[in-house]
Amino acid sequence: MKISTKGRYALRLMLDIALHDAAGPVRIKDVSSRQDISDKYLEQIVSVLNKAGYVRSIRGPQGGYRLTKKPEEYTVGMILRLTEGCLAPVGCLEYEDNDCPRQEECATLQLWEMLYDAVKGVVDKVTLADLVEWQLATGSNYVI
Repeated sequence: MKISTKGRYALRLMLDIALHDAAGPVRIKDVSSRQDISDKYLEQIVSVLNKAGYVRSIRGPQGGYRLTKKPEEYTVGMILRLTEGCLAPVGCLEYEDNDCPRQEECATLQLWEMLYDAVKGVVDKVTLADLVEWQLATGSNYVI
């Protein structure tokens, strides 16, 4: 499994908003500057986050984006699944029912299930609040 720039940048965007939200709505232009990510690409990503209800848009000259929930209510898994889709390492695990005709004699299925469980165990445990805490501990403005 490889996380694309869309998933990585979505995490950076959400983290940046969480870090700067106290000062008011966070502008994409400011995130773009701090994160060194194209504002056009961030606009595409924030649109997905907005449609899913993860952030809300505030219009006007002092506008920008704010989180709709507290950082501890978002897991990394929620954000990655929204932007990346399923995080399964192989296609046969993408759905609840494995319809692979080879599953009964597949020696590697158990390995893929263990890997998928490990990934879910991490991304569904770590929250946006954890990332904020880790970022603040580094003392750096640069994230992920």
